[in-house]
Amino acid sequence: MRLEEERRERYGPAASRDDGRPGWARSGRIGELDAVRGLALCGILPANIVAMTGMAGDEIKAEPGVLRHLYECLVHQRFFPVFSVLFGIGAAIFLRTARTGAESPRAVLLARLGFLLMFGLAHQLLQPGEVLVYYAVTGIGVLLPATFLPRWAVLACGTAAVLASLLLAGGGVTLIPGLFLLGLAAVDYGVLDLIARRSRRITAAFAVTAPTAAGLGLWQVLMGASAFGTPLPAAAGVVTGAAYAMGLLVVLRHERVAAFLSPVLQPLGRLALTNYITASALVLMADRLLDLGGDPRVAALAGTVAGILAAQTVFSRAWLRHYRYGPLEWLWRCLTWWRIVPNRLPARPAAG
Repeated sequence: MRLEEERRERYGPAASRDDGRPGWARSGRIGELDAVRGLALCGILPANIVAMTGMAGDEIKAEPGVLRHLYECLVHQRFFPVFSVLFGIGAAIFLRTARTGAESPRAVLLARLGFLLMFGLAHQLLQPGEVLVYYAVTGIGVLLPATFLPRWAVLACGTAAVLASLLLAGGGVTLIPGLFLLGLAAVDYGVLDLIARRSRRITAAFAVTAPTAAGLGLWQVLMGASAFGTPLPAAAGVVTGAAYAMGLLVVLRHERVAAFLSPVLQPLGRLALTNYITASALVLMADRLLDLGGDPRVAALAGTVAGILAAQTVFSRAWLRHYRYGPLEWLWRCLTWWRIVPNRLPARPAAG
């Protein structure tokens, strides 16, 4: 009986909007969370460029130099875990907000994940190694069933799955189930409330993850090429990703920093699906023009990353002045609910 009451509180039945929940639970949107998602997109882009253009050859791994060490310790596998945890968080938020408009929020989530699979299959035409297919399949097979479990079981299973992935499989896509579950558990344990209140616990988490990430990164550098056959790079990636996310949440408390970073990162994060998929098309265009894979150059890679992110930031900000959801986000929402969802924002009254 107690478990059933917890399930009803977490995922339904339909409830009034005036139910005492915090603002994020009713709107499903936290600006800081969008910023973290935007940061993850920024870090995933160079890793995808390296993978898509063939810049990450075994001959480079054999004798890693300074630039390769920087890439491996600061970028590779560092942002993918953040994005995966955020996906689990997003699913939990979706279920909480869906209960105001659906008798069976889980059925709606199943539809949402099913249509994400279609997006992923289409995206594989541009990027065969893309992650949306894994997200959709894992969401259906792991994340959705986990909503029937108590939060302590979700946390325990997520932790065990992450450790098993690191120790037995070396990370990669095998981390997805565990990270999804940790994101799901994070919402039930009030992490979003801590973010919304700018709790000092976020600072404490950063104080732990940052030096740990630095130590693991240094260990990876000292091991050289031999580190690639161990769980160390993936473990360092998970911890470094957590440090990145916690660090961003800490600096966003400062108004001047937030005024600089939020207008860039939040729009990118709000249009995450649109930006993730369109980036692949832009990468292929850049590779054709610059031959990134055939003639790898750091300047060309950095310029491509900067150019794509600049273009996406400008587009995202301009789009959100007139619309609630990004183009693909809106299409995904319409397919999920099987109706046309209003998207255009009300016209602003003329000044004067």
